[in-house]
Amino acid sequence: MMSLSDNIEAIHGKQGKIWMENLSSTVATLNIQLGLSQLEECTNLSYNYVLSGWQNSAPVVLKLSLDQDSLKKEANALRAFQNYSAIKVLAEGDGFLLLQRAIPGQSLRILFPDLDSKALKITANLIGQLHRAAYSSDDFTHLRDWLEPLRCTWDIPEGFLSLANSLATDLLHSSKSQVLLHADLHHDNILQNGAEWVVIDPKGVIGDPVYEVAAFIRNPIDCLINTADLESILLERSTAFAKLLNFERTRILQWSFVQAVLSWVWAIEDDTDITYFEKLTHTLDRVLQKD
Repeated sequence: MMSLSDNIEAIHGKQGKIWMENLSSTVATLNIQLGLSQLEECTNLSYNYVLSGWQNSAPVVLKLSLDQDSLKKEANALRAFQNYSAIKVLAEGDGFLLLQRAIPGQSLRILFPDLDSKALKITANLIGQLHRAAYSSDDFTHLRDWLEPLRCTWDIPEGFLSLANSLATDLLHSSKSQVLLHADLHHDNILQNGAEWVVIDPKGVIGDPVYEVAAFIRNPIDCLINTADLESILLERSTAFAKLLNFERTRILQWSFVQAVLSWVWAIEDDTDITYFEKLTHTLDRVLQKD
């Protein structure tokens, strides 16, 4: 797995290297500006620099990023989701967000694999809440634009790219409603906050509600990548979500395939490991042929 500095420099080049070199002074300035204390670097950093700490007696998370557009969309989505089980935005500025910190903050992956059915129900309940949020279309990307990379040429079997494009076109055209999607609602983005579960890190994309469940279905990646039972897990989860949310199972599986290929594309773009997404795409292709 690539480090934060490797990822930042791969994406942003010289600008990314300078940003990494200035991180300490940037954090020190924000520490004073925002009245923060006891800041500690979070683990498993990939594309953003994240620290947990305190603002007076309130637990907070400080998130810094070079990707201003993504930070803005995240803040807008969290505000739209504010009354629907989402972490609160406490402050926003040039290249940073100050966010409420969930306590105890354990992610939904603590329920995998033994309590997977409970995790499914928690996620379905959150989806039902999030999709009630009002939003302005000017603040967010539409799913059709989000899927644009699929229309380019990649080192992926042409049959998979063609099928993903065909399915995406049909699914976009046949969508019965448009909602504000979290668009990355997997286990690590659902945290325990007291007796509740809350969401973090939304992408903020407008589109078909059924699109939402596929991120959960393919996660947690590190646990599923070597499982011999991936096909059964994908089928069981898609069937469960169909019942819980009154979605068509076939539509869930189709969106899951589209997202598997899209994730493969993103892995190629970021020069990260494609192994799981290749396996996932092949598996979902078999599942769709049987469905």
